[in-house]
Amino acid sequence: MQYSESLPAYNAESLLVHFRRVELLKRQAIDCKSIFLNPHQLCDLEMLLSRAYYPLDGYMCRDDYESVLDNMKLADGTVWPLPICLGVDEEFAKSLDTGECVAMRDAEGFMLAVLTVGEVWQPDLEREAKVIWGDAVEADSVNASLSSLENPWYVGGRIEGLAFPQRYDFTDIRLTPAQVHRYFSQKGWRKVIGVQAGRPLHRADRAMLEEIANEEGASILLSPLMFPSMYSSVDHFTLVRCMQEFVGTFPRNKALLNLMPWFERKMGPKGALLRAIVNKNYGCTHMLVWDSGKAEPRLNVLTDEFQAHIDWLVEQKDVTGIVPIKERCMVLDEGRKEYVSSESGKLCANDHNGIVSLLTRGKEVPEWMSFPGVLDALKKTYKPPSKQGFCLFLTGLSGAGKSTMAKVLYVKMLELNDRPVTLLDGDIVRTNLSSELDFSKEHRNLNVTRIGFVASEIVKNGGIAVCAPIAPYPESRRQVREAIEQHGGFVEIHVSTPLEVCEQRDRKGIYAKARAGVIKGLTGVDDPYIDPENPELRIDTSDLTPSEAVQQVELLLGTLGYI
Repeated sequence: MQYSESLPAYNAESLLVHFRRVELLKRQAIDCKSIFLNPHQLCDLEMLLSRAYYPLDGYMCRDDYESVLDNMKLADGTVWPLPICLGVDEEFAKSLDTGECVAMRDAEGFMLAVLTVGEVWQPDLEREAKVIWGDAVEADSVNASLSSLENPWYVGGRIEGLAFPQRYDFTDIRLTPAQVHRYFSQKGWRKVIGVQAGRPLHRADRAMLEEIANEEGASILLSPLMFPSMYSSVDHFTLVRCMQEFVGTFPRNKALLNLMPWFERKMGPKGALLRAIVNKNYGCTHMLVWDSGKAEPRLNVLTDEFQAHIDWLVEQKDVTGIVPIKERCMVLDEGRKEYVSSESGKLCANDHNGIVSLLTRGKEVPEWMSFPGVLDALKKTYKPPSKQGFCLFLTGLSGAGKSTMAKVLYVKMLELNDRPVTLLDGDIVRTNLSSELDFSKEHRNLNVTRIGFVASEIVKNGGIAVCAPIAPYPESRRQVREAIEQHGGFVEIHVSTPLEVCEQRDRKGIYAKARAGVIKGLTGVDDPYIDPENPELRIDTSDLTPSEAVQQVELLLGTLGYI
């Protein structure tokens, strides 16, 4: 569908249209095709709508896209380092016509914007990846559209915003670039250092920022990096709470905390130039550049790549209007009991990972490392194993002894009476959670990932999940591990009882039926079981009683600190 009414001027501060235009667009969108955006794409849309990506007024068409890859400039000559594109699948792309209007929606179907299609094309992803990252990168590891599609097509065109993506967290610190700029004017901040950080900051970071700000006569705009999967990620909320505590250590007129829709993305060395442009659009005059390429974060050694990075940004400062400032290594002056910058090669005190390590081992963090409020926020997420939720994931052939071990472990964990315990046995899950699934590889993997989702929720809330599926394929086991380790412990136990022993047991009679050809696709007979490569424990129950096998698990849990 195409709209006959001419497009009005945008709101001066954003790409949101007048409320009367909103009602018209909603009525006309009834007959429009729709694009449902993933969390990463929602962040890009918000950056466009808020004018954080000024001067872009939509997604790049092909001329701009090619010019950016070739020259780091838009087709009109404006410096712009990276493509900002919208990816769709091939079938949808081929259904679009130039000038057609498409409704842009979030996952729940809420309409956020209208895209007027300017161009549709199939990009050369391999070329795109090499331009951004260099020859060593694989094509599928960089995708300007932020889509998860293997073969995306790009849609370019102007957008009209109806509303910003709906955010319910930390709404009081979500200021647009125009609002931030207005705040600076009201406070008389003429110099502002933009600081984006993907980790909590501590006393050494505080000393570094204060030293830099005093030298430059500037204030600080601190922005925690977004995690687009934030509604299932503890880390996002922990990071912002830590930042709130950290900013509270500065004088009231020295620092502002703001949550911009910016996140870690695969942008290569050109990403810093885009970040400089974004900081300029938020009203900053300077930008802190972290040396994320350090092989060892605590060593005071600037990588050659980082120094080249800084030099290049200095060359571009007349274009961006942003002065880059490199991260400094801070060391504790024992005599003065304060942090000072150092180039002597000593160990840096900017060591967040060291603080997390202390917390997860149940150790006290020295007062000189961080602030009480920051540590209190971190302690709610980074707990020692004895206070974490964890998952016992037993995998192996049918008849290996998984279910029996799982039932005994379930009882043993209940005896501890310090955490809620849930049993997710393979047969129980098949009956109550996956009754519609068959035993194809796709459905076997889906059954295991469903178990992983439920287990991750249990672990996230401090409970113990005892899981005992066959789980024959490594890809689904890996997905489960990744989902659970975001929130607590994951202990994979390969019950490695040989097939011949499992067949001798055959309590359900399924091996006999498989050998007789009555059933097909039985794991271990005519469907593969791929052994885990690095489980936390392997147990062959051929000559062990259930209690003896479970004792090995309990000993391991004690060694790991979970019990």
